[in-house]
Amino acid sequence: MSFYTYKKDSEKKLVTYSEAMQKMANYCAYQERCHWEVEKKLNEFKLIPEAKEKIILYLLQEDFLNETRFAKSFARGKFKFKKWGRNRIIRELKLRDISPFNIKKGLQEIENHIYYEAFENYSTQKWEALKDETKIKAKQKFINYFQYRGWENELIFNKLNKLMNY
Repeated sequence: MSFYTYKKDSEKKLVTYSEAMQKMANYCAYQERCHWEVEKKLNEFKLIPEAKEKIILYLLQEDFLNETRFAKSFARGKFKFKKWGRNRIIRELKLRDISPFNIKKGLQEIENHIYYEAFENYSTQKWEALKDETKIKAKQKFINYFQYRGWENELIFNKLNKLMNY
């Protein structure tokens, strides 16, 4: 027996305009959202395009939807909790169609000295965790780990050179 049920488009519950408006307000109030996420969620409801546009306009006017605020929150959260570097944050924000202006605003939330200090701590911890690996394997895993998380190559290779020389 499956724990998940998948609904076909024809089985999706029809919602009224006011119900959709309330659901979207709650959706945005729960956590910061971007336009892309809101549009994706709105597509789940069987609404005409004009209704979707009105809902988005309402969310913007009532400040439920604010891309600058979203970019700032996203950058802070992903850096602090997921230990992402700037490149990964930029890539993920671009995937959500966030403007270059808002991406820049979001990245300003991460102070340079905290960013570099965090990399020093994460990289040292990661290297310690790889001490049982061969040098070549440890080096490759270290590089892959930090590149995937969006840290700059210059930081990665400089730190790796320091760690390999000790």
